[in-house]
Amino acid sequence: MKRLLISILTLAVVGIVILQLRRVKSAAKSFVTTLETPGFSLLNKDSLTIKSRVNAPDGYKRVQYPKGSFQDYLRNYKLKTFGAKVINYNGSEYYWQDGHIGILNIPVPKNGLQQCADALIRVRSEFLWDNNRKKDIGFNFTSGHYCSWLKYAEGYRQKIHGNRVTFHKSASKNHSKENFYKYLNLIYMYSGTLSLYNELPKIEDAKNLKIGDMLIKGGSPGHIVMICDEVINNKGEKLYLLFQGNTPAQSVHLVKNLEDSDISPWYQLKKDAVIPVSNYTFMSSKFVRFK
Repeated sequence: MKRLLISILTLAVVGIVILQLRRVKSAAKSFVTTLETPGFSLLNKDSLTIKSRVNAPDGYKRVQYPKGSFQDYLRNYKLKTFGAKVINYNGSEYYWQDGHIGILNIPVPKNGLQQCADALIRVRSEFLWDNNRKKDIGFNFTSGHYCSWLKYAEGYRQKIHGNRVTFHKSASKNHSKENFYKYLNLIYMYSGTLSLYNELPKIEDAKNLKIGDMLIKGGSPGHIVMICDEVINNKGEKLYLLFQGNTPAQSVHLVKNLEDSDISPWYQLKKDAVIPVSNYTFMSSKFVRFK
């Protein structure tokens, strides 16, 4: 009897997995069919930035942001040529290539540390570095302890005793870009979706979302994606583009909307809603913003 019950449960689980895979494949096929329909004009396959790769849907226009802002930086982020594949940190191809319409021009370290939250931390940190805001580069460990780039550059290193973290000067000063990436590797090790969720300001009203905000599930495991473009219509309704890293560490990619091929790759975003994004589903959507 016990073996029979186990067999039934096993078959049920397998059935559910098959149904989920069919659903994803069906959505991806629908998106491809839409792409091939005459008159479809949301994608510009020969373009190499997020903004130029994806057109605004009919009746929408892009929300304007100041030149040099984080929002402008993300919207104009460089993409690899259309059709580039998602590559894992070890050089292998990711098993599923039907969830993206662009690969961001961000190297994937072979150490495997640059996972979903880490990829967005890198994007934010490089923006601050490039805009002479190095004093603003800093993140909390999951323990809650703050680790700044400037302190690291001055030679301060962490000592961890259980949940207690202290910092001591034990290395030479080094403000180089190479050392900056060593600092980011440290952040990748001790920070993640949970620390970002606990550290960053929450966005309570989805109407206030803007480019650079993040849809997040804090946890171990959790997941996080970033808004990288934004359009609005004359009713004040907004749509958004999203990109993500992943676990295991892999190419950062601009995702399709597999649930709504009419507007894909644009998304409608609402707080506390169920939002499927590529190969992950946010069951109760929450949003945070970098300080």
